[in-house]
Amino acid sequence: MEIKKEKNMDTAFRTIIGGQALIEGILMRGPKKQAIVVNAPDGQVIKEEEIKLIKERYPILGWPIIRGAVTFLDSMVSGIKALSFSAEFFPEEEEAPSKFDLWLERKFGSERLTKFFIAFAVVLGIGFSVGLFILLPTLIAGFLVPAYSSAFSGNLIEGVIRIVLFLAYLILMSRMKDIKRIFSYHGAEHKAIFCYERNLELTVENVREMPRHHPRCGTSFLFVVMIISILVFSTVQWSNGWMRMLVRLVLLPLVVGISYEINRWVGRHDNTLSRILTAPGLWLQNYTTNEPDDTMIETGIRALKLVLPEEKGEDEW
Repeated sequence: MEIKKEKNMDTAFRTIIGGQALIEGILMRGPKKQAIVVNAPDGQVIKEEEIKLIKERYPILGWPIIRGAVTFLDSMVSGIKALSFSAEFFPEEEEAPSKFDLWLERKFGSERLTKFFIAFAVVLGIGFSVGLFILLPTLIAGFLVPAYSSAFSGNLIEGVIRIVLFLAYLILMSRMKDIKRIFSYHGAEHKAIFCYERNLELTVENVREMPRHHPRCGTSFLFVVMIISILVFSTVQWSNGWMRMLVRLVLLPLVVGISYEINRWVGRHDNTLSRILTAPGLWLQNYTTNEPDDTMIETGIRALKLVLPEEKGEDEW
């Protein structure tokens, strides 16, 4: 099949545009705005928003390392909001609201109640991730490794446990029926961005031929977090298990910040080192992305076009 070009492939570039798969939809974030496209039962739904970066008000939050933790938190908030939006069109059951639900709505109002649940979901999501992938491996390693063993062996075993738990979680998630469709939309998001980065016309035919594995995927970022955590956590040692867990929590923003800078560097470069750094994350995308159908590809194209900058170069690294 012939792939039509808008420009020569020699002018391919790396864009800062990223996205996220939703329930029957895709979120795309561009340099100035984000767009959500959902294939609801009654037709396609589109939501566009201007992006307001907190670093514009507080420049210090845009400094290297610091910006990593800030960006990660902002991505979680926007991602959960987008997921909640897409979920509204696919209610599991039509149930009458309980007395407690009605009381909450009267007490706080629907808008404030929505903000509360989003904040609660963010806290719960962070707490679950930290507990499962940071604290639990530390706790397990504390039982497996004798107190008199070397710090290196303890951190190595803890790191291995962390990676095994992460891999098991991804593999189990990838086998769930509903998650498989979300991961297919994830593949459509990657393919659409790849097509744009290669300066090809954004058509279903062109996008279909693109790889579904992208080096700037959040899966790759999370794997980098796992590796960097082993190195950073090794710098501080405590024999007490509870103190070790507390130190992990304190150092976690630094781990996220360093991982973000690595991911950012990889996003701007294509060389031997960047390919080595992205190889494990690309392999993991075998579990977090699936081949999309044409409807999913069309959704990715629609969402991407909505966030493209008006001026050339505004979306490049």
